[in-house]
Amino acid sequence: MTVIPITLAPGKRRAAIENFYQDVVRGLTAPQKYLDSKYFYDAKGDALFQEIMQCHEYYLTGCEMEILSSQAAAIAAELCSSGEAFDIIELGAGDATKSIHLLKYLAEKGVDYTYYPIDISKNVISLLEKTLPANVPGLKLHGLNGEYFDMLKRVGNLSTRKKVLLFMGANIGNFNVAAARSFCRELRSMLSPGDRLLTGFDLKKHPQMILSAYNDGAGITRAFNFNLLERINRELDADFDISRFDHFPTYDPGTGACKSYLVSLANQKVRIGDDVVITFAEHETIYMEISQKYSLPEIAQLAATSGFEPVTYFFDSKRWFTDCLWECY
Repeated sequence: MTVIPITLAPGKRRAAIENFYQDVVRGLTAPQKYLDSKYFYDAKGDALFQEIMQCHEYYLTGCEMEILSSQAAAIAAELCSSGEAFDIIELGAGDATKSIHLLKYLAEKGVDYTYYPIDISKNVISLLEKTLPANVPGLKLHGLNGEYFDMLKRVGNLSTRKKVLLFMGANIGNFNVAAARSFCRELRSMLSPGDRLLTGFDLKKHPQMILSAYNDGAGITRAFNFNLLERINRELDADFDISRFDHFPTYDPGTGACKSYLVSLANQKVRIGDDVVITFAEHETIYMEISQKYSLPEIAQLAATSGFEPVTYFFDSKRWFTDCLWECY
């Protein structure tokens, strides 16, 4: 993926930095220190995540790519089954290397739709707007940079067609189960009966396979986590010494929660800006992110408790991953 530098207007830049600062200080002064995983994705973070997706240990990308590339026709048939016009809205679009298979198939079949990719990274939206129309002839694209729900409201003002939401890449796993339920309920509140949601879920499997996916041998996931500390140093005038922290992933096969932490290797203090000093005890952790894994009954329960009806499941050949099509009722 080519990263395109983005320059924000001075006022927006100041507001973004202030929000970043407030979120970082709030997280690092909590009883269990944490950092918001949405801040992983600056230009360097975007590039590192693309590298992670190419790691042989990170099976998720290959599994979902197999589904979208080999079953685009079946997915399209389900989406078009009602005969109603619809638009496609992708939450966290990334580089669209998976969803492009569905977009191409629909375009080739003459389906009239507009693609609305939503991403928190301006780099991502700029890249899609520059490259995707050339790869999908005739594609109508309207990129939206911002938070999911804010941008969904904007789409609602732009089009009255039925909506098909794509939430790919097991991004639903970025929430714990309770938060995923709240997220899906909020999504449902912004949709209408008959709207649909295609969501990628990483399925429970051998624990070591899952753990290895978040602790690759090349250390790219480690660098991805440490980049957030480096970003805090760069943008918030902090003085994290990353050599005094270690990356530590865990997986609990009972709950399906795969979590990443950074561990302080010494008693130390970190300055953020002119006014904030954060104290770390030796072995104290910063909670960085979660990747929640699901069984099929757990997926069905999540749908039922969020206002959706499962329509069908699309699996990769190993049945390690599923893209689930839900419908609002």
